[in-house]
Amino acid sequence: MPAKFTPKVVTANALLEGDVVYLTAADTWSRHLTEADVLTDEADAQIRLIDASARVNEVVGVYLADVASGQDGPKPTHFREAFRMRGPSNYLHGKQSEAY
Repeated sequence: MPAKFTPKVVTANALLEGDVVYLTAADTWSRHLTEADVLTDEADAQIRLIDASARVNEVVGVYLADVASGQDGPKPTHFREAFRMRGPSNYLHGKQSEAY
C-alpha cells in the first residue's frame, strides 16, 4: 500500500547564488519557506515539480520537501530541510552573516 501523500513544497537551489529557494503560488522563487506554496494534492505536486525542474536557467536540484502547517506558515518536518533553511554551516556568510 502506498504511503499517504503529505503536504510538500517545491524547493531547489538558486543557480547563481546557491541559496535555498522555494516555489511560491505565483510561480516565483522565494528564499523564505513561509512564502512557499504548500501542495496538498499529489498530482498537482508532481506537475509543479516537473515544471520547476525545467527552469534550468534559474535553479538546480529541484525536489519536493515535506512540510507541516505552522502558525507562521509551513515548517520543515525533516532536519535536513531545517538545516538547509539556516544556510551554509562551514563559515559565516550569506544568511548567517546577516545575524552578526
